[in-house]
Parts: sequence; C-alpha cells; structure tokens
Amino acid sequence: MNEILEPGMIVRHPGAPEWGEGQVQSRVGDRITVNFTEAGKQVIDGRRIALILVGVTG
Repeated sequence: MNEILEPGMIVRHPGAPEWGEGQVQSRVGDRITVNFTEAGKQVIDGRRIALILVGVTG
C-alpha cells in the first residue's frame, strides 16, 4: 500500500488516530515523512506501518 504514496497525499496512521490527518512530504524507499495536524512531522517506517490513504491534495 505504501508504495503508491506520493508527496501531497493525505493519510492517517492506523496506530495513532489522535495524530489526525497528515500530508505526505516525501517517500524514500520505506521511509515516509508525513506532516500530521496534531503530531507534526513524523518519519514512518513503511515496512512496519501501512498508512491509510484518505485523499489527495491539489
């Protein structure tokens, strides 16, 4: 699932719903940087966490 993520896409973290929605900033291999509304910038290990796609901006 994470393979389709690109900058600008809106996602949620399945294990941290309190973080709110986040916008993908970058994806380099399995490292996905997301800016969440309630948790700020987080680097996600895509091998361990399958982010939930909510939408696409732009």
